[in-house]
Amino acid sequence: MQDQRFNPVFAGLGTTIFTIMSSLAVQHQAINLGQGFPDEDGPEAIREAAAQALRNGPNQYPPMQGILELRRAIAEHSRRFYDLEFHPGAEVLVTSGATEALGDCIMGLVSPGDEAVVIEPCYDSYRPMLSAMGAKIRAVRLAPPEFRLTEEALAGAFSEKTKVVLVNSPLNPLGRVLDHSELELLARFLTRYDAYAICDEVYEHLVFDGRSHIPLMTLPGMRERCVRVGSAGKMFSLTGWKIGWVCGSAKLVEVITKAHQFNTFTTSPALQLGVAEGLRTQLDYAVDNTRALQARRDQIAHALKSAGFDVLASEGTYFITASIRNISNEQDFDFCRRMTAEARVAAIPLSVFYSSDPPTDLVRFAFCKTANTISDSGVRLRECFATGQRK
Repeated sequence: MQDQRFNPVFAGLGTTIFTIMSSLAVQHQAINLGQGFPDEDGPEAIREAAAQALRNGPNQYPPMQGILELRRAIAEHSRRFYDLEFHPGAEVLVTSGATEALGDCIMGLVSPGDEAVVIEPCYDSYRPMLSAMGAKIRAVRLAPPEFRLTEEALAGAFSEKTKVVLVNSPLNPLGRVLDHSELELLARFLTRYDAYAICDEVYEHLVFDGRSHIPLMTLPGMRERCVRVGSAGKMFSLTGWKIGWVCGSAKLVEVITKAHQFNTFTTSPALQLGVAEGLRTQLDYAVDNTRALQARRDQIAHALKSAGFDVLASEGTYFITASIRNISNEQDFDFCRRMTAEARVAAIPLSVFYSSDPPTDLVRFAFCKTANTISDSGVRLRECFATGQRK
């Protein structure tokens, strides 16, 4: 029985699916294509800059908003890629990872009773953080096979009480990249209902097949309605560093910073200086990594098709989704458990990214791995499933 003295949002949560599947992967000595972290670390120059800063110091509290050198580098990155100008002193905040950044944004912008729109399937931290702030959550469902935003779906979710919408593009878990027409549609609803957007853009450089990532903030009238959340971990394949940031108008960043000061307050100065070096000198890595990951996406798509999966398009991120219905009638969670034990490949059931009535035939695979890892995974999957026998 749940103890009524605890916060019901968190007391009622179970163990995350990522922990469950990673534990099963270890138990069965499986290749873990569930959790989205690269097999290989990012540029040595970034790591060396952080190591030198750690050795030389100082190692005391840096400024609460982040080291100015890093905030300047973040602002310059936004100017270079999107022609977005941010004042490093008032419109950029450094956080301990993008998840903290999202939490700070939600704490700063959402009050009890506000309505918040999420686009499903969505990253699993959004709902608990919104619920803990007392928000009423309204979901926009992206429908297969195109998984596009539609005016009908937005109209069913927005109301006069809508305060924020969480926008994740490129989108984890589906790999969708919202195009200009979808963003224009969203901008019209934000203006009509006087709402804000928290834009989770951590995969901004991982966009494939010649597509472009378009920040919602670049559309007319959106500069004062949006905050952008970024991630050095995703940009430079250093996910364990947990360095994220928020960019936006001074009015919005000010209140988000007030939430940040009572969460982590600040983060490692050495890692901040390493990321500043990366943003100054190693952005070619992000471009080259996109090409490498597009090749890995194509490799895993071929492997999954060869094993009998029906593979959906992946336009960006670390992830690709596939239907299991050609090879199994099981629910996605049961299939993932069996696949981990029998094929010794772990993945994530997509149903965990929905609030209700989820599809039960879709599975998410991470391809931010080496070519050899993906090749080995393909061999295991074909040996286990490419027999024409359904379960």
